Amino acid sequence: MGSSIAVFYFMDSRGEAHSQVEVQPEPLRGPTPVFVEIKPFTVNVQSRQYEQRLLYVGLSLQVGDEMTRELLQEHMPQVRSRLLTLLSSQHAEDLVTPEGKKVLSSQILALLERPLTDPQPPLAINDVLYTEFIVQ
Repeated sequence: MGSSIAVFYFMDSRGEAHSQVEVQPEPLRGPTPVFVEIKPFTVNVQSRQYEQRLLYVGLSLQVGDEMTRELLQEHMPQVRSRLLTLLSSQHAEDLVTPEGKKVLSSQILALLERPLTDPQPPLAINDVLYTEFIVQ
């Protein structure tokens, strides 16, 4: 009888030790971001000081869903044409400042709010990211 109690006590204490081990939950991860890369542009930009200046800029758009990514990819010639027109209307002196880059990002977002096709569901474009930016 004494050995039965010892076995029971041993088995019971193993169960307690096992139940006290905490399992660390896996850290929560947000959704994987979706990006649309836009090949770099080299465009002439306006200048208040010099006759001609160049802008070399590469962009990525952070989008909220796969549908937006697909729609932008399908209409990339239109996207690039709109961006080319916008970029070439900029002043070099404005683009070299952080504020100028923020303003340009806002202009790009506003530009891409215009529908690319009719009918078009609303696009979920969250951010404009500069991957390359040189004003010369």
